[in-house]
Amino acid sequence: HGPYQPHEPGYGLDQPGYSPYEDQILDRKARMLAIQNAKAYLLKTSTRSGLNLYDHFANILTKILDEQPANTVDIIENISKDVKWAQFRKKMDTLRDERLILPTFEAAEKCKALFVKEGGEGQHEELDEEMPALPNVMETAFYFEQAGIGLSKDESYYIFLSLKNLTNVQPIQTCRFWGKILGLEMNYIIAEVQLREGEGGEEEETGEEGEETTAEGEKEMGEAEEEEEEKEEEAEPPKSTYKPPPEIPKEENGTGTNKYVYFVCNEPGKPWVKLPPVTPAQIVCARKIKKFFTGRLDAPIVSFPPFPGNEANYLRAQIARISAGTHVSPTGFYQFANEDEEEEGGDTHEENPEFEPPPVAEMVDSLTTWAHHVKSILKQ
Repeated sequence: HGPYQPHEPGYGLDQPGYSPYEDQILDRKARMLAIQNAKAYLLKTSTRSGLNLYDHFANILTKILDEQPANTVDIIENISKDVKWAQFRKKMDTLRDERLILPTFEAAEKCKALFVKEGGEGQHEELDEEMPALPNVMETAFYFEQAGIGLSKDESYYIFLSLKNLTNVQPIQTCRFWGKILGLEMNYIIAEVQLREGEGGEEEETGEEGEETTAEGEKEMGEAEEEEEEKEEEAEPPKSTYKPPPEIPKEENGTGTNKYVYFVCNEPGKPWVKLPPVTPAQIVCARKIKKFFTGRLDAPIVSFPPFPGNEANYLRAQIARISAGTHVSPTGFYQFANEDEEEEGGDTHEENPEFEPPPVAEMVDSLTTWAHHVKSILKQ
């Protein structure tokens, strides 16, 4: 056609700076913002198909320009359907294995196992009667949500179902959701449990055998040193008589920092792993280092001073420190189970039925209305 003549209707469209919206939006910045908003609207992803209108239009135009069909305006609807169909068509290409299972589908399959009951209904009714009292995880999550923290409702419910499966597998007396620790690769979901009486004694026996072996080794070393000293001549320079301090033994299961047993998993639905008991050396070293968790329990801890154990031991040490330092309650809410324990300073406490809560304003203003109801860990 060539350039438009002044008497033709299209005159001026090819002039630089011309826009049919100039009479509506005069400000250049406002016009650019309107364009960006329009593009952002077109880029919204559909929750049903996972596509957006901007890419769909681009694919339609590409198909039209490549094929250049006749009477395009009459078959534009069919072209749109063909473009959508091509997105979901199963490509049978033997040279490349395409990932057909979406990550969201895999996550849904893992969580699906939490909702499936194994066995008959009668068996589950018996299990439910014998099952230890699980705290209401959803109610606790609701109160945390009022403070603006915590997990989502879906994740809290998945964790509740996962804890329920844990109580069916392990000989657990009480079970509680301790919390969630974030890691670089994976996260940790932590359950705090108390095993039934008579359970978990194998670890104690193993520990005692190890201590006896160590004591025998020290005796043999001492006898060997005495024999060497007798053989040495008096003219040789004196040797150091320094002996390292004895290693502090770990607390027995059910007392102190090992009062509870902790199970961890990376996601609700994955198998639970029991953490080992914590030792004083691990807690002392954990105070001196700062390390990110990876999410793998067998990962080594590279630090200075060197940590005696792997990430499972480091995680257990930090759980013990957090548990000892962050459990607070209104003063008088708990009481000692026995009077003898109150005199000896025992760590067994129970709720006080005669407790009368102070006003909320007083609890907010003054810290004297709060108390730690869990023993703190000693420096050594």
